[in-house]
Amino acid sequence: MLSQNMRNKEKLIGMYVEMTDIVSVKIAGLAGYDYVWVDTEHACMSYETLLGHVIALKATGTPVVVRASQDDLTATKKILEMGVDGIIFPMVKTAAEANRLIASTLYPPHGNRGFGPRNACDYGFKDSMAYAKESVEGIARFVQIEHRETVENLDEIMKNQYIDGYVFGPCDLSGSYDCLGDVYGERMTEVIRSTIEKLHKNGKYAMVAAAGYTSEIIQHWHDLGADMITAGADFDFIRDSAVRNCENMKRIHKGL
Repeated sequence: MLSQNMRNKEKLIGMYVEMTDIVSVKIAGLAGYDYVWVDTEHACMSYETLLGHVIALKATGTPVVVRASQDDLTATKKILEMGVDGIIFPMVKTAAEANRLIASTLYPPHGNRGFGPRNACDYGFKDSMAYAKESVEGIARFVQIEHRETVENLDEIMKNQYIDGYVFGPCDLSGSYDCLGDVYGERMTEVIRSTIEKLHKNGKYAMVAAAGYTSEIIQHWHDLGADMITAGADFDFIRDSAVRNCENMKRIHKGL
């Protein structure tokens, strides 16, 4: 269980799914990652497509984490009813925002999630009350640190006991410090390092949403203390492999 692995403070690795093709999702699920992050914030993905992705990943035994649309409680509800292992809330800036979003993932008396699990309880093959009870600890709940306001309000945000992980979005975070894209510069490196140290000091779990997947990038986030690193998207792997294969064929077969 992903949430249990996090509570055990294990080092975890994952990749992004941004495309709509279900075959690529199955391949991602079979690749050996600890989880797969399916993105609905930036990717053009319908609920039907997302449900297919969740079912495909569940069939491979790989936990699925879905990033929801920003501040969209209807989307949150539908994502949870699909039976995901984790949900990520982007661009959370204040404790009030975090508390409202997290409450929407918890059934009473812990929160105010509306009751209606579908795929989450296998359409009645699993007892819905058992699912409701298990979902308190069975779903990993993340908020993203993508703005300097989040960093400034982190002490208050961390008071919410149901937030399992904090996800750094380095590019947006750098933008909020007026240095958009300077993710590996001295300023952002220090901001993220000190924030991870604060999270760890308070017993919290830190994830980084990395852009790119080179060894150097992964090493950078590892050295800063990230517990969980998501790196490389489905389209990255297809693009880079396609370009590399094309170059090899041109060199060998066409003498270019």
